[in-house]
Amino acid sequence: MLNHIEWDGDPEPLRWQPVPTQLERARAAGVAVTVVSRPEYAGSGLTVAANRGGDYRGAADSGALAVEMLAALTAGAGPTLVSGYHPDLDRHGHLSGVDSVPWRVAAAEVDGLLARLVDGLPSDAALLVTADHGQLNVPAGHRVDLDTDPRLRAGVRVVSGEPRVRYLHVEPGAVPDVLAAWSAVLGGAARVMSRDDAVATGWFGPVPEEHLRRIGDVVVVCRGTHAVVATRSEKPMESRLVAYHGADTATEMTIPLLVVRG
Repeated sequence: MLNHIEWDGDPEPLRWQPVPTQLERARAAGVAVTVVSRPEYAGSGLTVAANRGGDYRGAADSGALAVEMLAALTAGAGPTLVSGYHPDLDRHGHLSGVDSVPWRVAAAEVDGLLARLVDGLPSDAALLVTADHGQLNVPAGHRVDLDTDPRLRAGVRVVSGEPRVRYLHVEPGAVPDVLAAWSAVLGGAARVMSRDDAVATGWFGPVPEEHLRRIGDVVVVCRGTHAVVATRSEKPMESRLVAYHGADTATEMTIPLLVVRG
């Protein structure tokens, strides 16, 4: 089970995400729970934080994913929940762009995966198909590099988040100056707001006091197809991606939920 995995990484996922997962809640209610995903994801920080509570089965490709999901679904006689994840469509969107040739090939592979799952679905089961986000392509002219503009570094200690949403942890007393500088540089490309204003929008839901500092003193949410990259302080690949996600546009947030019953 995922919640018994030893973890030596930083940050420690059980401290970073202490809330019971839906899989843990299902198992506590008597449901047999299985997670099927890439073998290399087993025991990772994200897996432990988000998907602990289920038995883990590794599947190296879409064919193995279908086989392992169907096998787990029919392994027991009681209520069963199987969660499967296929990363290739997301990966090719990031690397090559949405609607690129590699992205279309990956989309066709997803179609094949779903066909295999539907063909093997027991009569008393249901298949729910969704995604965690959408993606949009960000053109070169819509990228602001925070590492090459000293105005964006002034007063900022740590930059977290991702290119579509940045969280700025600033020097004591620097919030007004950072708000003004980022607003002036980005203009209509992003909404720049204080932590309190960002929390007041309701985006994060109820925020416990001990979690407030995770959000950052200043929050930057990109509009349209803009992004804030960091070519020197982050891994080079991050700034070279074609498509991104994380902001609140309809493209990024409106995702389907398809239901197929056996």
